[in-house]
Amino acid sequence: MNEAIRAREVRAVFPDGSVEILPTSVAVRRAQELGLDLILVAPTAEPPVAKAMDYGQWQYENKKKQHEAKKKQHVIQVKELKFRPNTDDHDYEFKKNHAIRFLKEGNRVKAVVQFRGREIAHTDLGRKLLMRFAEDLAQYGAAEGQPRMEGRNAHVLLSPVKAAAPAAKEKPPKPKNEPPSGSSTAPAQS
Repeated sequence: MNEAIRAREVRAVFPDGSVEILPTSVAVRRAQELGLDLILVAPTAEPPVAKAMDYGQWQYENKKKQHEAKKKQHVIQVKELKFRPNTDDHDYEFKKNHAIRFLKEGNRVKAVVQFRGREIAHTDLGRKLLMRFAEDLAQYGAAEGQPRMEGRNAHVLLSPVKAAAPAAKEKPPKPKNEPPSGSSTAPAQS
């Protein structure tokens, strides 16, 4: 901004719409005569582009644009659900419903089966549970690979599936006074 611009000359854009290539010192002086600041908006251009405007207003507009962009973005999170190898059916269904909600919101789900004590001898039960979980949620999320063991835990990661295309729209019913298509009022000739 102003004297901090290091380029020898700039393409200066003024509020009245005029665009001129000027030495930086001349462009700064002209902007200050208008009561504005000279702000570098495209430093990589040849020559760099500088605009005469109010610096405070420019900062305010930039913050507002960033805030709007941030508001519209959705950060994908990884939601973790923990199971044990002998998790009861009700608990399983309860956690499955949570996973469906998470996947519909666009988040990823990590299902983890924890093995404690002697349960580690039955890792096959944990793998079966995770495979069943992935199959039950296939409509909502796709499993990223097979269940894997890491230490005393087995886990599988599910990513949300894009919503399927809506079913084909039904044709509107035909008026009753028209004959059904394919039939004619004329007698058939043989």
